Amino acid sequence: MSGSENSAGAAHGAASLTNVRHVTVIGSGTMGSQIAMVSALAGFETALVDIAQDPLELAKDQLWKRVDRDVEKGRRDGGDVTAAKNRLTFTTDRDAAVASTDLVIEAAVEDLAVKRSLFTSLDAVAPERTVLVTNSSNIVSSRIADATGRPEKVCNMHFFNPALIMECVEVVPHPETSAETVDTVTALAEAFGKSVVRLRREIPGFVANRLLNAIRREALSLHDEGIADVEDIDRAARTALRHPMGPFELMDLVGIDVVYLIRMAEYEQTGDPGSLPAESVTRLYEKGKYGRKTGEGWYTYST
Repeated sequence: MSGSENSAGAAHGAASLTNVRHVTVIGSGTMGSQIAMVSALAGFETALVDIAQDPLELAKDQLWKRVDRDVEKGRRDGGDVTAAKNRLTFTTDRDAAVASTDLVIEAAVEDLAVKRSLFTSLDAVAPERTVLVTNSSNIVSSRIADATGRPEKVCNMHFFNPALIMECVEVVPHPETSAETVDTVTALAEAFGKSVVRLRREIPGFVANRLLNAIRREALSLHDEGIADVEDIDRAARTALRHPMGPFELMDLVGIDVVYLIRMAEYEQTGDPGSLPAESVTRLYEKGKYGRKTGEGWYTYST
């Protein structure tokens, strides 16, 4: 790409963000809370919303510990972190936050009915200018957009866990998403310091997760057929493929519940039995063994 093309792209990105000064994130789980912190660190006034105060307090405590540790280790500037903390608010008053925001990032549970209901509510209170995006990794936004009166301002903006570290963000339009919305969401992700993957059209799983699912599917097959143990499959991924962690370690990090719900959401969209979660994943899910968050998944963790 030529230097002139780079300059034009930068100018276009800046123009796309002219009307985005305040960001609201719905859902204070691991992904939502870190996305909110990313936004605040990037200089945007940000509200993190949840339905109860306890998860918000937990999210705040975990975020503060993480960024303070980054400062101690020289990975972040103390002044930047202090400023970001001052820009980030935690609230249970969703409607008040959304009523004055420019862009909403939904990071709630991977449940289509929940998301449709939520987007209908957001649409009712958000200003006409406000863009509504979902962080869903698997539910395409065309299944949500028609629950609003602004389908052209809806798309997927998919972050990766942990959002404070991972560089990639996938921006995925549905057929009615406007070019302006795609440009705005892309520019915002770039302002967050992320590397953007823009899809031309939507497909369940997008790009990264489809690549990951192919590896995970084969890893589960190798395990379930008794070819190799979890530890050895993970070791092969790390030492032969140079992956930072193996597929089973990654499932435990992301959460077995998330892995299960993503597969179920894809099955609901495709009707393909091949989209269903592996039986071994289903067994862990039904036992409440979600990985690191519960202390046990494919591995056991000290609490």
